[in-house]
Amino acid sequence: DILLNALEIKGFFREYLSFGGFPEIVLSSNEEFKQKVLISYYEDIINRDIVQRFKVKKIEQLKAVVHFYLTNISSHISFNSVSRFVKLPVETTRRFSSYIEISDLVFFVKRFSFSVKEQENSPRKVYSIDVGLSNMVGFKFSKDFGKVAENLVALKLKTFVKLSSGREIYYWKNHYGDKEVDFVVKDGLEVKNLIQVSWDISNEKTKKREINALLKAMEEFKLKEGLIITEDYENEEKIKGKKIIFTPLWKWLCDSYKNEKTTWMN
Repeated sequence: DILLNALEIKGFFREYLSFGGFPEIVLSSNEEFKQKVLISYYEDIINRDIVQRFKVKKIEQLKAVVHFYLTNISSHISFNSVSRFVKLPVETTRRFSSYIEISDLVFFVKRFSFSVKEQENSPRKVYSIDVGLSNMVGFKFSKDFGKVAENLVALKLKTFVKLSSGREIYYWKNHYGDKEVDFVVKDGLEVKNLIQVSWDISNEKTKKREINALLKAMEEFKLKEGLIITEDYENEEKIKGKKIIFTPLWKWLCDSYKNEKTTWMN
């Protein structure tokens, strides 16, 4: 029972937030071992899956691009901005990014638009295939649990899309760029779900901002229900005739793994 085992589940979840989900990592309780394994995985992906497979000559520049992405998980990126940062031509950055995504080290989520051109020209959001890798390799002063949480939601949705033909995920931004929803789940021609990730919803200003963005997107896509995933806050609120569901990430992940066809997927 999830509720009876909540404390134990939360303990495992905290480990997952820090070290990711590779089986060899999960089965070990030794932090030093976990760190060594993650570095080993990272080096294997770089050397075998990218450098050898695609015959990359500029290895240090490739690593710089990877490092940039793993440092900036759950953030907007454009190939132009990355190329300026790592001092590479835009086309080289685009090619390296393709190699990195094919190797399953990171993946990108595009902005939702009915225009394919706008989708391609808008910044993407970048996510790590495993948060343990981004925590270990990316440069950080402190752990940003909000970005890690969003990455975990992206990973679950990516798995869901693979299992469901015709479904896609995007992020949404309004025309003025002042409101954003983290995930749009599209099924065929219709948008079915909107998911916002807000780790700490205790600040009333933050809560209002997240709700307003979700309401705006719900209005655009004519949806009556939206989801906000949090650290621990759980509730349902009716606002302007719309239902906003708040649920903790650990519980959402448990429900999702238990039943791949939970309501947020329908």
